[in-house]
Amino acid sequence: MSNSSTIPPTAQQFFVTGISTEVGKTVCSALLVKALEADYWKPVQSGDLHLTDTMKVAHWTGTSLPSPRFHPETYRLTEPLSPHASAALDGIRIELDRFQLPATGRPLIVEGAGGLLVPLNEKDTVLDLMERLQLPVILVSRNYLGSINHTLLSIAQLRQRGIPLAGLVFSGNPVPASEAVIEQLSGARVLFRIPEFSALSLPAIADAAEGLRKAGIFASSINPI
Repeated sequence: MSNSSTIPPTAQQFFVTGISTEVGKTVCSALLVKALEADYWKPVQSGDLHLTDTMKVAHWTGTSLPSPRFHPETYRLTEPLSPHASAALDGIRIELDRFQLPATGRPLIVEGAGGLLVPLNEKDTVLDLMERLQLPVILVSRNYLGSINHTLLSIAQLRQRGIPLAGLVFSGNPVPASEAVIEQLSGARVLFRIPEFSALSLPAIADAAEGLRKAGIFASSINPI
């Protein structure tokens, strides 16, 4: 697993988001939880309550639930829809002021829902949640037609709001030409790459997380940009 930068050991609390849905946020979160021995928090779970992202990350990192390192979701919504729509079907409204960072002295990984501009209610988006929490953001990008545009737009939105960007994570098979354009036009650093796993399992995540540690991803300081 390659890297081009490092994560500061004294600032190991991050908000993991993606340029879209199904780009690898949860796998990235599991890798970071395992590599950093971090806590995990998914503020909004929309649908799939029988197999939540919290359950997946716990399974992939070998953690039995309940665990003090895995913090309960603020909202558990029934339908696998955009959070604002799922909340409406459940007869509730997502309130931004209900979100509070878990009290922990350990590293913390917070995983968002979908991309930056996914609506939480009629006026707030995931970006507003990020602005409220003020954690450095790790942005997961995956190659598909339009992904360059989606990645650059996501970075631009973060910078416009003054939300610190810790760096990018590329997920899946490498596409050097597209990734080079993203790096060149954004100036964002690439932290590491998530390989295309043949099967997601505890050993696969453990091996990849150990690769991050050996590569020195968490060894020295960088400043979010």
